[in-house]
Amino acid sequence: MKDILKNFTVLYVEDEEMVRKSAVEYLNRVCKKVLEAKDGKEAISIWKEHKPDIIITDISMPRLNGIDMASYIRANDKDVQIIIATAHSDTDYLLKAVELQLVKYIIKPITKEKLIGALERSMELMEDKSKFNLLLSSTCKYNAYEKVIYEGDKEIKLTKNETLFLDLLAHHHTRVVKYEEIENAIWPYDGMSQDAIRSLVRGIRKKVPPNSIENVSGSGYKLHIYSK
Repeated sequence: MKDILKNFTVLYVEDEEMVRKSAVEYLNRVCKKVLEAKDGKEAISIWKEHKPDIIITDISMPRLNGIDMASYIRANDKDVQIIIATAHSDTDYLLKAVELQLVKYIIKPITKEKLIGALERSMELMEDKSKFNLLLSSTCKYNAYEKVIYEGDKEIKLTKNETLFLDLLAHHHTRVVKYEEIENAIWPYDGMSQDAIRSLVRGIRKKVPPNSIENVSGSGYKLHIYSK
């Protein structure tokens, strides 16, 4: 689900500049947009203006700590996903985090693996599954959560292998998906013949807009996302 993060805006809240800059630098590579704040008060101001999908916040900060900031935002926004990052593993903090319906409690130091794990968990909990839509044209979209193509409001039926193939391309839509990856996902035991992959692509191309799926010679396939 990692590449689907390109659809999401994240607010990162941390008073230690070096820690914040490091995390923001990484998040900028995997998310659509990354906002940053140095304390809870600044974070609330940014949240009001930009309405991010996910907030990652430290607990111990000047002016307004992460728990009090999360309490204020949660009282006014039931949908935003909030992840707490802290050096503490205090039970009282954990209980408060549960009360606030926070996604995850990350113990510092922050690593890429911890961030991705928490972000993926937050995406699973999102109620607005339209956030997972990838536009293939002005009227056609693939929902990477439901694993369904919609042409307008009409669902386009896919075979099992077509679903596996399109889902693989959707989750890695920022790059070319290699032939080996396709083989491992769809034909892990039988192996992938040229006839099998050509037949599969031919069938799915009839169900998606023209030029949605590109064959990169000698490499693999890439899904082209429509931009308005």
